[in-house]
Amino acid sequence: MRSYPTGPAGRAAATLAAALAVAVPLFAGAGPAVADGGRPDRDFTIEDPRITESSGLAASRAHPGVYWTHNDSDDGPYVYAVDSRTGKTLATITMRGVGEPRDVEGISIGPDGDLYVGDIGDNLDGTWDHVWIYRFPEPKALRDATVTAVQYDVTYADGARNAEALMVHPKTGRVYIASKNEDGGGLYEGPAKLTTGSANVFRRVGEVPWVTDGAFSPDGTRLVLRSYFSAREYAFEDGRLGEDRSVAAPFQRQAESVTYTADGSALMFGSEGARSEVVRVETEGRSGSGSGSGSGEGAGAPAKGGDRGSADGAGEEAGTGNAALGAAVLVGVAALWLALKRRRK
Repeated sequence: MRSYPTGPAGRAAATLAAALAVAVPLFAGAGPAVADGGRPDRDFTIEDPRITESSGLAASRAHPGVYWTHNDSDDGPYVYAVDSRTGKTLATITMRGVGEPRDVEGISIGPDGDLYVGDIGDNLDGTWDHVWIYRFPEPKALRDATVTAVQYDVTYADGARNAEALMVHPKTGRVYIASKNEDGGGLYEGPAKLTTGSANVFRRVGEVPWVTDGAFSPDGTRLVLRSYFSAREYAFEDGRLGEDRSVAAPFQRQAESVTYTADGSALMFGSEGARSEVVRVETEGRSGSGSGSGSGEGAGAPAKGGDRGSADGAGEEAGTGNAALGAAVLVGVAALWLALKRRRK
């Protein structure tokens, strides 16, 4: 769930959210439609009316074009499989054996094909002395089912904190968590193997910005971390962050989730809200087959569906105008943030 710090910082963040709620529709246009031409891994809209706070995304390894997601709080032990071709839910998985989830914020798939669900949010920023990770095998068949999940207790070596990003390395199976803090968070590394019966202690191994979600590339050499207004992709080697670059994340009203496509050719950015949108952005130097953005698009530019442009260039002009307006809004929001932060100090 989107949460803000208390006091002046909280009021500043709330003001930013209100500004975005007004501004984003102005330059977002109609938003993503149902997947372009019925192809998978395209822009799509989550159609399920039960999914109103999608806070994590994970590309299925067993079912091409399917994305796992979940609501963040006050929903229950549920995970949903959504088809990117139609935006419709293909399966609802109910986890048993995990108690009552508090604030589920992240989801990832390990090299063993298991789904890891992070009940790691803490809206009061450090009031819970432990959080949980739930784990179960990705279902081979997509149908509603109840599964028994393993529950792991998680603590942090430097004290409790809020977090929204859970990432499982696709080669080593090691679990990482990125904490969320307005002044910058940390990347936390879990033990080589999670165990039950005692707490799994996560230790800080890197510094990161304010993070709302993250994901490893399928080959494990890159880690993307997103926030409300931006995203960065880091080189990742031997469990540590390397050189980073900015990623052209789309403007979204409640920017909450990100994952790589199963083939690593693109990033999929999601948001909260009813009928929330998932937007494809090509990774640097890659374009997916059949992509509407395969030519004439810069690295990291959001892919456009095949029916959005026009031969007379109207689509391109609209995109340029939207980008300019988006930049203007971002500048204004940033100025407001800085002004409020100075006032707080």
